[in-house]
Amino acid sequence: MGIVYKAIQETEHLSRTVALKLLLPELSQDPKFRMRFMRESRLAAELNHPNIIPIYDADEAGGQLLLAMPLIDGEDLSTVIDREGPLDPERVFSILRQAGAALDKAHAEGLVHRDVKPGNILLSQNAGDEGSEHVYLCDFGLTKRTSSQSGLTAAGHWLGTLEYMAPEQIDGRSVTGASDIYALGCVLFECLTGKAPFVRESDLALLHAHMTEEPPLVTEHRPDLPTSINEVVQRAMAKEPEERFESCRALALASRPALIRPVERSKPGGSRVQDEATRAPKSASPHRKHPRHARPRIVMAIALTVGALICLALGYIGLNLLLDAIA
Repeated sequence: MGIVYKAIQETEHLSRTVALKLLLPELSQDPKFRMRFMRESRLAAELNHPNIIPIYDADEAGGQLLLAMPLIDGEDLSTVIDREGPLDPERVFSILRQAGAALDKAHAEGLVHRDVKPGNILLSQNAGDEGSEHVYLCDFGLTKRTSSQSGLTAAGHWLGTLEYMAPEQIDGRSVTGASDIYALGCVLFECLTGKAPFVRESDLALLHAHMTEEPPLVTEHRPDLPTSINEVVQRAMAKEPEERFESCRALALASRPALIRPVERSKPGGSRVQDEATRAPKSASPHRKHPRHARPRIVMAIALTVGALICLALGYIGLNLLLDAIA
């Protein structure tokens, strides 16, 4: 969507370092997009959430649209995946949860991001919390209202990135929060496998895949994960918006059992037990009357009892015959 520069923003009394994003020329030259960009950037600037990078300014200079945002000390998720490949499941869950919380906040305010992708998710180390990552979702200046009817500009350009674009963005239907959920499902797949769900040689083939093909299975690339993660991704990337999760939080919660390892705690004596929330379900009959090793003895007892009854019966019959003979 544009190029980002490190810049100095100066006012009459203040000076600060910012990230300055210059939008692509074809967007800046679209009159309708330019007008909507200025209007909806102001709405996005009012979003107050710890996982959303705030917008300092949205302006136009020399026919060039630009956004000024805080400069984050970190790197984007796309760079991390390119360097590290498939990510640890627990790390993926943390990223998914935080990015999803940012999107849910925007959706609650009537805004759709419509360009959710690894390149717009920034990871930064939490100050004073070693090993803890803070996730920021950026480019909220390119959001649109949920009442907008299309993902296209007046010049016919798609607003979004093809690898993460929902079917309704492609065919010109209304773009809603469900479109962001689809894209977040694509991001989830890429975090776990190291590549986007659909990789094709041409843009046309890629668009066709989003429109008609089922998402590939995560476990084909990550056999170490439970198969339940496949169902989560497939629902997030359902072709019809109403078949997806109702929120990004619901998506994150559905993925948790597949991504978070069971928590263990110590029992008295040094043994360990799984946390109640993740413990394997108990048997429907936890207290068996007859353990497996006792079965042979039970069978023997039954056989002896039956034998004794037969002997008694034969003895009784023999006694009657003897009495008849005497009589």
